[in-house]
Amino acid sequence: MTRLLTKSRFKLACECPTKLFYANKEREYGDQSTDDSFLRALADGGFQVGELAKCYYPDGHDITAFDEEALAQTNALLEQENVVIFEAAVRVDNLFIRIDILKKEGNHFKLIEVKAKSWSGENLVSAEGKIAQKWRPYLEDVAFQKYVLERTFPESTVSTSLMLVNKKACCTVNGLNQKFKVVQADGQQKGIAVSNTLSEDDLRDPILFEVCTDISCAVLFEEFDDAMGMGFKEKVQAFSNAYARDEPMVSKIGRQCNACQFKTSDDGEANGLKSGLKECWRERAEWSEADFSDPSILEIWNLNYKKRDKLFSEGRLKIKDVGQDDIALKTDSEPGITVSERQWLQVEKVRNRDDSVWLDAPALRVEMDSWEFPLNFIDFETAAPAIPFHKGLFPYEGIAFQFSHHTVSSDGTVAHVNEYLNGNPGEFPNYDFLRVLKAKLEANSGTIFRYSNHENTYLNMIVAQLAAEPDGAVPDRDVLTIFAHQITQGKKSSDRPAGERNMIDLCELVKRFYYAPSTKGSNSIKAVLPAILNSSDFLKIKYAQPLYGAADGIPSLNFKDWAWVDFESDGTTVVDPYKRLPPIFPEMTAEEIERLDLLFNERDLQDGGAAMIAYAKLQFTDMSKVERQQVEQSLLRYCELDTLAMVMIYEGWRAMLDDCFSGDAS
Repeated sequence: MTRLLTKSRFKLACECPTKLFYANKEREYGDQSTDDSFLRALADGGFQVGELAKCYYPDGHDITAFDEEALAQTNALLEQENVVIFEAAVRVDNLFIRIDILKKEGNHFKLIEVKAKSWSGENLVSAEGKIAQKWRPYLEDVAFQKYVLERTFPESTVSTSLMLVNKKACCTVNGLNQKFKVVQADGQQKGIAVSNTLSEDDLRDPILFEVCTDISCAVLFEEFDDAMGMGFKEKVQAFSNAYARDEPMVSKIGRQCNACQFKTSDDGEANGLKSGLKECWRERAEWSEADFSDPSILEIWNLNYKKRDKLFSEGRLKIKDVGQDDIALKTDSEPGITVSERQWLQVEKVRNRDDSVWLDAPALRVEMDSWEFPLNFIDFETAAPAIPFHKGLFPYEGIAFQFSHHTVSSDGTVAHVNEYLNGNPGEFPNYDFLRVLKAKLEANSGTIFRYSNHENTYLNMIVAQLAAEPDGAVPDRDVLTIFAHQITQGKKSSDRPAGERNMIDLCELVKRFYYAPSTKGSNSIKAVLPAILNSSDFLKIKYAQPLYGAADGIPSLNFKDWAWVDFESDGTTVVDPYKRLPPIFPEMTAEEIERLDLLFNERDLQDGGAAMIAYAKLQFTDMSKVERQQVEQSLLRYCELDTLAMVMIYEGWRAMLDDCFSGDAS
């Protein structure tokens, strides 16, 4: 079978030419992108936007066939003088594209590439004639398609545009998103089922906008890639030749390797999957298998591009080869350590083969002594759909549909005390979400904690939504706004000072006061939780008992007699609690789930991306009652674990401080 260079493969090659060799070899090489639920959530939104774009061209013809049949159908339609084709198939030599929307008017083609990318009116090309970096991948995609189309029809003229999501376009109807249902069309192939209730009113005020890209394409066609030593069109041919021969292209290793999806876990390697990343480093850096046991400079937390590039250029690829001058230490007057001090701490741990946990116990004790009990730990689940669910919202405007709330009393008593979930189809939850949150947090005057800035961002967004409401539309607007201001801070201190009960960011405390080498520099709660569990005998002993949700144990709203700590086959490593969450459909096998016509066909719900997908599915009225109950219960369990994870971090620190100061009478 002829190996064809398509849009997606060209995009991979532009990211890194060597990636092209690993494309579409799922059985041979690990591909992290296929397991990333956030990418799947974005893809679902992309499918919906693509189908909405077609609706703006009611006379268009949809090519649903594949390969040669798609080419034949496209060519037959192009015999018409004027025609609009969706997914038009075009091939020249070993280059093959499916054009989202192709409009033919006589001897002129208009090529429209649809992207679920928000646009706010910014320039795609600078005044100096440079492609805007954030737009480069999208514009290279369009330029590639234009090149193929011009080569296929050299006697025709071609203009191009991107159809993007206009963030300034307010949705004027309710339920627009729900009229574009993501479905499994053919096995693993996703498609969109468009509701037969979609009306002219739904499309009258478009939320998509066409942006001309002719100048961008002209700039790209004239560019010269110094790294590859060739121009745009020569690169296309080089990519095509390499892919046709199934030969890897040589490209330099560098910081871009950090984002490489062609790598695999230890379990994956044990099951026979190869790592494309390792293959590159074996060849380019001449690394042996033993070298991979040494942490690479890719793991250094938050190291800026210039410093990382310098290390790559000098061939110092291992953390143990990094010196203090490479980090450029800086201090400040705040408690704990700075970013650069933390980076150097990470380097020192590696250089000294020290896998012990570091804690700034004195500074953390001062911080913790300032907290007021009961402590409140909260976490939000949110969505930001490209196509709004509700009238009056803008594309990608946020929806807060769920929260969880744990408390810790002064005597150490832990309880899951509150939760909120509104997945009811068609209901805009944000104001009710804030009302319930206000009622629950005002039940005490204790310190409130979040993890990272997400909760602060969403509360500020809800305040902005309230401010945009007409006077009288939300009677308790002022009360809700005052409360939100009390527990948040402005994006910058100059915008609005922190409220008197401003939430404390537990993630910032991790960065300043705590470091575990097993996190490999990550501060994600998904990395910190396993690290603190594995280093804390207190947590292991406590949560190995089935006391969570037990009658005389820790109160829980969603678990019963649950033990959070279990161990891997080595008998010492704690299993990640997120991997122990019950499946959504506990009585069904994966095969049974695939056979059933379920709207939400994930087996597990273990992260925020899956939660976003689940909420979107809950917005469809034809989800069965049983499926809805199972998905909602799984969402509640997942969000509850998020706040329990924060509690465990606190408890782990508390136990460490008790050990540090056990002989301190003060």
